[in-house]
Amino acid sequence: MDISHIEHLGIAVKSIEEQLTYYEEVLGVKCYQIEEVADQKVKTAFFKIGQTKIELLEPTGEDSTIARFIEKRGEGIHHIAFAVSDVQDALNEMKEKGVQLIDKKPRIGAEGMSIAFLHPKSTLGILTELCMESFQ
Repeated sequence: MDISHIEHLGIAVKSIEEQLTYYEEVLGVKCYQIEEVADQKVKTAFFKIGQTKIELLEPTGEDSTIARFIEKRGEGIHHIAFAVSDVQDALNEMKEKGVQLIDKKPRIGAEGMSIAFLHPKSTLGILTELCMESFQ
């Protein structure tokens, strides 16, 4: 698998608006984009730090995976995302190595990225996202 860098860290939060002050005023990083990903029932906010991003994830419904995560574990780091050259190739390789896949094929996520997740049962307890810029 060709990992070029950590693309982002996903952080589950109850409210993006309540978190903005910390990131913008305390840490001094500006949010450059807020968007809703309706099919994932999540609102996202992005901050860029060097080549890596912080993605805040706010649930938009009680049945959102982010809402369930917060209910079970509280706010905090939800996943790590690695930038790869080809998500489908990376999924195929991970399947061959016995890694349990959440997504069998890439789908479109925030920022129009092509994404897929690996199950934390196969990744040392860490929800892992593979992503690349989508060329639709």
